[in-house]
Amino acid sequence: MIAPIEKEIVKLLELGDKKAISLLYENYADALYGVIKKVISDDETAQDVLQESFVKIWRYAKKYDATKAKLFTWLYRIAYNTAIDKVRSLKNKSGKEVQIETSVVYTFTADSINQDVLDIKKHLKTLDEKYQIVINALFFEGMTQQEASDELDIPLGTIKSRLKIGLRELKKIYNP
Repeated sequence: MIAPIEKEIVKLLELGDKKAISLLYENYADALYGVIKKVISDDETAQDVLQESFVKIWRYAKKYDATKAKLFTWLYRIAYNTAIDKVRSLKNKSGKEVQIETSVVYTFTADSINQDVLDIKKHLKTLDEKYQIVINALFFEGMTQQEASDELDIPLGTIKSRLKIGLRELKKIYNP
């Protein structure tokens, strides 16, 4: 049995009514914060992730389908996945320090640049469009695989498969 408040929230989400986000926060913020805290122990980071989660919830509100999942299940998945993404992001950032003393930025010469890869966008156009779209999103627009999945409305597994196939096809061009 669906609670009346949940029905109201779902209706407001479908209409794009901003009252939905207030009701969601009032009714689900504590539970979602608990979900996030199981993944992220730092309170400040967990609060940031909660805020990011609500931004995503609002952004994807019209995609919510009550026939596929209960409202809380949908909210839970968004919050949990956002927390996991944040943990991965923090791990990636912490391992990358800028080493100014050993920088080779100014030591490149025209001879040291592989001239064969400068035309990658030209070769990319020879691939099927579905592979082009994924490679463009990931490499030229700087999206993560999850962001590309969300933005392009393509399942994450499909993003990964298309990336693998697309890169394999490019490799055939550069390493015949």
